Amino acid sequence: MDPTHPKVAKDLSPLIKIYEDGSVERFMGIDIVPPSLDDPKTDVQSKDVVYFQEANLSSRLYLPKSIDPSNQKLPLLIYFHGGGFCIETAFSPTYHNYLNTLVAEAKIIAVSVDYRRVPEHPLSTVYDDSWSALQWVASHVNGNGPEEWLNLHADFGKLFLAGDSAGANISHHMALRFGEEKLPGVILKGIVLIHPYFWGKEPVGDEPKDSETRSKVETLWLFASPTTSGSDDPLINPAFDPRLARLGCLRVLVIVAEKDLLQNRGWYYYENLKKSGWKGVVEIMETKEEDHVFHLFKPSCENAVAMLKLICSYLNEEK
Repeated sequence: MDPTHPKVAKDLSPLIKIYEDGSVERFMGIDIVPPSLDDPKTDVQSKDVVYFQEANLSSRLYLPKSIDPSNQKLPLLIYFHGGGFCIETAFSPTYHNYLNTLVAEAKIIAVSVDYRRVPEHPLSTVYDDSWSALQWVASHVNGNGPEEWLNLHADFGKLFLAGDSAGANISHHMALRFGEEKLPGVILKGIVLIHPYFWGKEPVGDEPKDSETRSKVETLWLFASPTTSGSDDPLINPAFDPRLARLGCLRVLVIVAEKDLLQNRGWYYYENLKKSGWKGVVEIMETKEEDHVFHLFKPSCENAVAMLKLICSYLNEEK
């Protein structure tokens, strides 16, 4: 072993390694692609816009080209990428391609949020950055914000939040914060939680009970949130959150996958939300024979196409 190379302090392969000198090595979600004003496959245009000047944080905006360029209003989606709070970005090929396809199919305008990640930044930063992105988007509600696409084309009466895995976790917590703080002039119609990253100390449903399997999820959570109270922290286990009924929307769509380790947690969230006293409508869809975030890696498979169509329909329902 090279004596000059720093020793590994924490090994979370195949995701990430942290060394004793504080350096971080990520193995997944490290590639990025530029935005495009003319994506030939989807006819969607995209661009990157800074939403938080002090931290130099950007979001990638997506807009169909086949709209009235002057003032056609579209449902507005704010999307939070997954990656265990520690890998991936809004600019990776995986998320860029997925948002292009989703925007083209749903005929919406989308904001894909890039947020600061652990371990360089404590977990609370993820939620704070995401809320800052919502506030930045809401600054366009009167048509005089800094980004013209949002001024001209965002329907702030039809805002949706969505995300996969850790991004679904973020979406849930942003909807909770919206329920408590609101954003003037904005109506949060619904949230879409794809394979949400929730967990808990005690197994639910037919969740694995062996300590080795459960520790894999718990280790990642403890890494992401070193000051957590544990796996029943409301940040990771919404069933333990007394504020659950304050969710700031009236519609929730939960999507789970049959072979996903987190599948039972999605169902558990669905059941707990229904009995929490929340006044909205929650729906759930389970995809058979599929694993965690399969739709990102097999976007053209039959199940991924069906899931995309469901989400597109959900974003365009007049309720």
